[in-house]
Amino acid sequence: MKKSFYSLFSGIIVLFYVLNVNAQEHNDHDDHEHHDHTHGHKTEIGIGNSLVYFFGEEELSYGLHIHVVRNIGHSNFGMGLAYERIFDEHTHNTIGVVGSYTPIDRLHFALTPGIAFEGEDWEEKNFALHFETAYDFQVGNIHMGPMVELGYNFEHVHLSMGLHIGFGL
Repeated sequence: MKKSFYSLFSGIIVLFYVLNVNAQEHNDHDDHEHHDHTHGHKTEIGIGNSLVYFFGEEELSYGLHIHVVRNIGHSNFGMGLAYERIFDEHTHNTIGVVGSYTPIDRLHFALTPGIAFEGEDWEEKNFALHFETAYDFQVGNIHMGPMVELGYNFEHVHLSMGLHIGFGL
C-alpha cells in the first residue's frame, strides 16, 4: 500500500510540474494583461475528486469534496461552507466553514474547521480541520487543476490528492 501511495504522490508532483511549465508558456503571451485573483466571479462552487490516504490505517479511498465560497469584497479572501465524503468503511463525512485565500493568480489556500461524522447514522462526532491548496487553469467560468488536502480529526489524519474543478458565478 505504501508503494502505491508514493507512486501516486510522485505522479501528482510530475503533473504539477507539467501544468506549471504549460502555464508559464501561456503567461508569456499575457504578460501585459491584468490578472484578477478572484477570476471575476463573486461565488465559486468547487468540487474536488481525490484519492485519500489514511496514515494510521495505510489505506486508500475515494474522496469527494464540495464547497461554496463567496469572495469578500474585492479582496483575495473568501468564506463559505464545505462538505467532504470519503467512501471508506468508516463512512467519513465532514461539514465545515471554509476560509480561503488567493495570494497570487491561480494559487489557492483554504482552511476548513468543522465536524467529522462517522458511522452509518453519523453517530460519532469529532472536531476536524482541513488545509487545502489548489493550482488552477481558467477556461471561461470554469477553472480546474491539481489539489492537495490534509485532513485531521481526533480519529484520523488523511492526505487527499486529486483534481479540483470550480465554477464561477
